Amino acid sequence: MHPHSNTIAMQVWKEYQQAHKDRFLNELLDLLRIPSVSARGEHKEDMIRCAEAVEKSLKEAGADITTIYPTAGHPIVYGEKIIDPSKPTVLVYGHYDVQPADPLELWHSGPFEPVIKDGKIYARGACDDKGQFYMHVKALETMVKTNSLFCNVKFLIEGEEEVGSPNLATFVKANKALLKADVILISDTSMLSMDTPSIDIGVRGLSYIEVEVTGPNRDLHSGVYGGAVANPITMLAKMIAACHDENNHITIPGFYDDVVEASSEERAKMAQAPFSEEEYKKDLGIQSIWGEKGYTTNERTGIRPTLELNGIWGGYTGEGAKTVLPSKAFAKISCRLVPNMSSEKITKKILDYFTSMAPEGVTVKAAEHHGGEPYMTPIDSNEYSAAAKAIQTTFGKEPIPVRGGGSIPICALFEKELGLKIVFMGFGLDSDNLHSPNEKYDVFNFYKGIETIPYFHQFYAEGK
Repeated sequence: MHPHSNTIAMQVWKEYQQAHKDRFLNELLDLLRIPSVSARGEHKEDMIRCAEAVEKSLKEAGADITTIYPTAGHPIVYGEKIIDPSKPTVLVYGHYDVQPADPLELWHSGPFEPVIKDGKIYARGACDDKGQFYMHVKALETMVKTNSLFCNVKFLIEGEEEVGSPNLATFVKANKALLKADVILISDTSMLSMDTPSIDIGVRGLSYIEVEVTGPNRDLHSGVYGGAVANPITMLAKMIAACHDENNHITIPGFYDDVVEASSEERAKMAQAPFSEEEYKKDLGIQSIWGEKGYTTNERTGIRPTLELNGIWGGYTGEGAKTVLPSKAFAKISCRLVPNMSSEKITKKILDYFTSMAPEGVTVKAAEHHGGEPYMTPIDSNEYSAAAKAIQTTFGKEPIPVRGGGSIPICALFEKELGLKIVFMGFGLDSDNLHSPNEKYDVFNFYKGIETIPYFHQFYAEGK
């Protein structure tokens, strides 16, 4: 199964992809025509149709075994190509479900009638995640048909990512032997740009709570009682304000205890990412930036944990004036967490903080919503180096490691249940309008992904 040499493998890949590029694109467009919206019951049949189309594409690409597994929700598609059990195995994860398309009136073409305009494919799911997982299907086809597979490949393509993957954990736990692999490869992320390639090396965890502050047993007249009874809104506002100090550092006791500080090497690599503070401010319409002292904007959203208020309400908010001293005030608060922090621990710390901080005269109730764990790919690992080398080979420059500010809760599940490291190799752009009208994916990026992915398999197998 060994190609004669790397250069020959490269050459045959290039030729094969060139010869079949129109077909690759047309197949993706067909996949985009299926309205596989997982959140809407009326699309149940479309979801089955889409799962069948994904299975068929894996079969045609050269997978030896393909199966559609029903779940309590939408089906999971599995495929594998095993060349030699002693060789490493790459498990590719992606999802075939898409976000709802509304508001429809803001689309300039039908969300499920893909259009190519100025070299971009416009359709719901073009980037998130049909265009991105389909690159892996075509990369498998390229390697199988040119007889140059370096390792075993498995695919797990689910249909419920956009609704929080409610049935994935059950499936993974029940099928550990089926999913046995050495690394997980995911392309559901983006790059800084095609000129500045990057690799997402981490996502943050999440801890989310709601706080309810109660003062008097009913709303009171603010003229009669104001100044004599503690106002829940004022008390809540004080408690919230006390969560950050003058350096915008979070004051909750023990909040930073488990934070792994980013190395100076990682911070130096991150700093190579092009970033204009002026453009950032202009884009957001703000006069100045804010955040924890001692860190840059990209560090604040990537390597540091945060505490944000997501909503606050209480008292009279209708039209005109009503002089009321309210009985209750509420807030929703979320924290983003970085490696080594546990959402369970942090949630407990913020809950304790708010309940113990209750000023005289009010009672505080705090409850948790949901959490997720942070995830990080170490930059000194074989997994990362194979991805960096692959990108260097096809882009001609070294990728910048970037830490994403968001959260992908399934990562922690894979790590915990399967004990595997995850590599994110996304080829989307932040401008691709994921979850918004006119979602797009550049044709160039689609082909670039298909060109780059086989090299990951090659370098990963060589490094093992």
